[in-house]
Amino acid sequence: MFLESNTGEGADHEVPVSIRPCCEADRVSVMELIEPYVQQRKILRRTFEELEELLTNSFVAEMGGKVVGFVALEVYSAKLAEIRSLVVSIHCQGRGIGRRLVAACVERAREKAVFEVMAITSSEEFFRSCGFDYTLPGEKKAFFLQTRTDH
Repeated sequence: MFLESNTGEGADHEVPVSIRPCCEADRVSVMELIEPYVQQRKILRRTFEELEELLTNSFVAEMGGKVVGFVALEVYSAKLAEIRSLVVSIHCQGRGIGRRLVAACVERAREKAVFEVMAITSSEEFFRSCGFDYTLPGEKKAFFLQTRTDH
């Protein structure tokens, strides 16, 4: 589990950032954190109930007592899990927080012996830099069809 801190470099990075499991008390902070990204249509809206279901495998980044990042790992089966709702406060981006949140999810998937972790994203280069690739081994590809237009 990732319960580490990182002080970074330079004056903007003096406050330590810790990555820890998300808890029920974080739900309001997480909802406030993700709302701008929902408005920008970068991630899907989450209800309190959805967040509660995802809590077991969710992580937050905390800096100075404030939640500045969030990610959830949704485990579908022993074969597949998905990284969901990865967000980092605009003021804290570029410090490796997103990468550390993804690493916490990947580690959780390993602990649960999940075979593959996927991410559906518009930030392809970020996930490639975290070790993800476009295709599955053997040139398999994932295909999607939207059945609704609401986000």
